[in-house]
Amino acid sequence: METLTSSERSAAPRILLVEDDPGDQELTRRAVQRHPARAELRVIGDGGQALEYLRGRGEHASAPVPSLVLLDLNLPGIDGKRLLEAAKGDPRLRRTPVVVLSTSAREDDIRESYELGCNSYVVKPTDAHAFMAAVHELLTYWFEIVALSD
Repeated sequence: METLTSSERSAAPRILLVEDDPGDQELTRRAVQRHPARAELRVIGDGGQALEYLRGRGEHASAPVPSLVLLDLNLPGIDGKRLLEAAKGDPRLRRTPVVVLSTSAREDDIRESYELGCNSYVVKPTDAHAFMAAVHELLTYWFEIVALSD
């Protein structure tokens, strides 16, 4: 397992939100801004563009690998499952945690997402406050609990 240097641990976590719904983008943005981790948030609404960003290609050649990817399944371009599969198959991205954040509670979607390598699967609450609370808890888990165990 790779260990992070102290400067890497103290740097602000970088989150890539791959989400095409403007309302969900805004709710996630607000939850991230309120979280004590003070993460940097990058939002991309298209699966194909997100893959280019993750791979550091084209206009994203200098893009850093995110600390965490929040991924919707229903996306234009490349859907979330294909994006997940491509990311987890890329040696540069393989260790990047990916959390599926989807409205789908279908067992097939959940099972397939885990089979493709997602680290967590969260069904988006429909209530705005519950949605923001879920994102807050998710960030607390990934940036406070998981980071401490590294």
